[in-house]
Amino acid sequence: MLTHLAQAVYVVAALLFILSLGGLSKQATAKRGVTLGMTGMALALVATVVLALDQSQRPVGVTLGLIVAVFAIGAAVGTWRARTVEMTQMPELIAILHSFVGLAAVAVGFNSHLTAQAEGHLDGVHGTEVFIGVLIGAVTFTGSIVAYLKLSARMKAAPSMLPGRNWLNLTALAVCAVLLVWYLGSGSLLPLAVMTVIALGLGFHLVAAIGGGDMPVIVSMLNSYSGWAAAAAGFMLGNTLLLVTGALVGASGAILSYIMCQAMNRSFVSVILGGFGADGGSVTASSGADGEHREIDADQAAEILKAARSVIITPGYGMAVAKAQYPVAELVSRLRVQGVKVRFGVHPVAGRLPGHMNVLLAEAKVPYDIVLEMDEINDDFEETDVVLVIGANDTVNPAAFEDPNSPIAGMPVLNVWDSRQVIVFKRSMATGYAGVQNPLFFRENTAMLFGDAKDQVEKIVQALTPVTV
Repeated sequence: MLTHLAQAVYVVAALLFILSLGGLSKQATAKRGVTLGMTGMALALVATVVLALDQSQRPVGVTLGLIVAVFAIGAAVGTWRARTVEMTQMPELIAILHSFVGLAAVAVGFNSHLTAQAEGHLDGVHGTEVFIGVLIGAVTFTGSIVAYLKLSARMKAAPSMLPGRNWLNLTALAVCAVLLVWYLGSGSLLPLAVMTVIALGLGFHLVAAIGGGDMPVIVSMLNSYSGWAAAAAGFMLGNTLLLVTGALVGASGAILSYIMCQAMNRSFVSVILGGFGADGGSVTASSGADGEHREIDADQAAEILKAARSVIITPGYGMAVAKAQYPVAELVSRLRVQGVKVRFGVHPVAGRLPGHMNVLLAEAKVPYDIVLEMDEINDDFEETDVVLVIGANDTVNPAAFEDPNSPIAGMPVLNVWDSRQVIVFKRSMATGYAGVQNPLFFRENTAMLFGDAKDQVEKIVQALTPVTV
């Protein structure tokens, strides 16, 4: 009876997860999507606990105590991290959370192997499920750790490429295929353990070879991997909801990765092979990036904005680092009161995480209807008086169009240089995360406003405030 009830609850939870994904597709419905997802997860947890208590061979008190202990530890750690993490740290937090999913899949795989071996029913189908689940989980585990280290600046953002890296990866996969045959034929733990070590190294090498410019895609890709790892765990445990949920996460992550690769004019395979971005954060030479830049201060920027009738703001990771979204929202409000048409242009890979800028702007209460995607706003720059580039670099780089030898050649970017005046907020002339210099900084209609973005925007807001007597 309880088994049938739990399965019914699983169906409801799965529907809520699907509705949650639908809600998360738009800013206006994102909060509702999160609520639906939380409700579905709560139902799934309750149903799983009830089912575990019903099927447990241990005393109910012992099983319940173990479950409560695990829940308490997870809730305490989760609450602590949710309260202390900065928005700028969200990309690396998500990356490390992906690693937990991979590690869990590896643990479930080994447990499933040992349980099946003890009970004497490790057949070919189940063995394949275990092997593939552990393989995906191990790659996800170490790959996510490398992504975390890169995003948190604990490891250099530039790609770390070994000679013949593609052949090394192919060889690792070929050896894993041989180990699968051995594992299915013998049922021994040894080939599974050897494959796990190889997969851990493969995951590390795959992501280490990927440069900073591709990290938003890699976070999305690892999200997909973690979903497939969860789906594999669902197969091994015979848990329908875990299988469905993993498939949803895996498919949605893969679709998002494909969309982001299109936005960067790069194939998914080329991203996996890595090598994009060489010297992130350093000043490097690039054809068309020579000349003198022009500097202005906050008061001069305010005077330019006073004469403008249309303004587009293109945010980037620098805005997140400076926590400038709140004064930017105040600036937008002040300009709109004065009759200025203000909108945001958000590149699909702005920041370190898909949707990073949208979350920051929503947090600062910026109206959803003025936050537009690149494809929606790119044709409007020619009719725009002023563009404020706040912390963005690679996503507004004209070298993507003008320099066929640039690492970002062909990548769609925001055409900010088509406007009458561009004001770039930066701390220095250093390159962006992809390690590519930006010729935009040296254009005649571009002015550089150096300093902390939050401080500079606050000064502009102050300069725009009417003096009352």
